Amino acid sequence: MSVRETVAAVLGGRVGYEDGLDLLTVAPADEVDPVLTRELFEGVARAAADGWQPVELQRVVARRGDAVQAQLVVDAIAAHLRGFAARAVDPRWRAQAEELGARVWWGDDDGFPAEVVRRRRTDRIALIDAFLGALRVLGGLPQLDVLIPPPGRVVRAAPGTRNEAMLHRVRSLLAKAEATTFPAEAEAFSAKAQELISRHSLDEALVGAGDAEVTPFARRIGVDHPYESEKASLLDAVARANRCQVVWSPEFGFATVFGFDADVDAVDLLHASLLVQAHRAMARAEPPGGKAGRARLKSFRQSFLIGYAVRIGERLAEADRAALAHSTDAAALLPVLASRETQVREARERAFPRTVRGRGFRVASEEGWESGRTAADRATLR
Repeated sequence: MSVRETVAAVLGGRVGYEDGLDLLTVAPADEVDPVLTRELFEGVARAAADGWQPVELQRVVARRGDAVQAQLVVDAIAAHLRGFAARAVDPRWRAQAEELGARVWWGDDDGFPAEVVRRRRTDRIALIDAFLGALRVLGGLPQLDVLIPPPGRVVRAAPGTRNEAMLHRVRSLLAKAEATTFPAEAEAFSAKAQELISRHSLDEALVGAGDAEVTPFARRIGVDHPYESEKASLLDAVARANRCQVVWSPEFGFATVFGFDADVDAVDLLHASLLVQAHRAMARAEPPGGKAGRARLKSFRQSFLIGYAVRIGERLAEADRAALAHSTDAAALLPVLASRETQVREARERAFPRTVRGRGFRVASEEGWESGRTAADRATLR
């Protein structure tokens, strides 16, 4: 068999993994390396065309494989971008690649594997194993809805009328709230940011009412280990309070948020800030009884995050009701918001016609639950 046929046979299960690894290890490097490089780069290009964004590719390969395989995929993302002019790449796609540190640091592509060995101080067997592992993950990925055009496709403007000045002010307020150790100061930042987001969201709802071009869209948000189920519940709580709906895909490590532009932006910003605050509060919350065992600590943290998410959802719902009640256009807003809720649900059902409602959580640590709710009461909203 040729090298390409051997790789295909290993990935297709026609040749045992260890046998294939042995065959590729003893074969001449100048025959193996170009094939491995081409297969990896083409695999990432196919995944990009199938709707996978850079951070999603890195995350799923790290989850299903390992960090070494994920770094190979990041390198392949850089190689993929290299073939396109700047105007042919959506700025959001490029920004994700830059966030991952994707850049072409090697010379000739055929020599890429050898340069990986030198740069990362690994051996050839481990290198080929990493390539095969990454290819196996890439080969098992399904098509996704294209939420950001991949490189080479026509770039269209993002939906909605994003108020970048408002978003910048909200980000600044949330950053200050996360940094301060004084609850009163955090609450002051909270109130102002909440006012900005609520007012902007309701204003956009009225302005867009009856405009056929103003429709819901979707954004995928990563949900990482550990305690990913509990973190997903926090995202769901934030989304519900902001008139969005969430479908969690635990096998891929992301959740898809459906909603209108301003609302999805609010969910993304607020969820990220609340997660930072939750981790900080959880780290400070010593499990009762001093140093706990691993199992007890895990139960405490899971219960903490559940309690935190539930209480955050309650607070956000209260804040949203208050914002609507104080709006001078409340009567006009009610039918608009009802229509938007229907549109968001229909968008979610079109994308995910067969969803399964998640099971409820079991709270194993009452102390963790109460600590989480207390932390949520102190958290900065919006």
